Amino acid sequence: QVQLVESGGRSVQAGGSLRLSCLFSGRAFSTYGMAWFRQAPGKEREIVAASSESGHLAYYVDFVKGRFTVSRDIDKKTMYLQMNSLKPEDTGVYYCAADPRGGYWSGSYYPKNKVDYDYWGQGTQVTVSS
Repeated sequence: QVQLVESGGRSVQAGGSLRLSCLFSGRAFSTYGMAWFRQAPGKEREIVAASSESGHLAYYVDFVKGRFTVSRDIDKKTMYLQMNSLKPEDTGVYYCAADPRGGYWSGSYYPKNKVDYDYWGQGTQVTVSS
């Protein structure tokens, strides 16, 4: 099976930057669709960004577009989320998720709901102060 471990979360001032890492333990990392979710206090977990099979395509929700970048290092079996121009509303627990059916993602489609992902990390806290 697959295990995911996030790291890199911390407290940062608004306008600052962070890079989160998700280490994938298992086989065939490149065949999984991967995603970053976040959950703010009192809110539902929501998708932030996703990375298609082999990391060929990146997807972003509107509220992070232009500020966040998702990438993969296949050799290190690690997915990253570079977060720039952070805002207080970015505060939350960030989760790494993996979809073993990543090969079925289309060029324009990617799963956006948490139920679409089979594997999850424990989360890493990001706090952005104003």
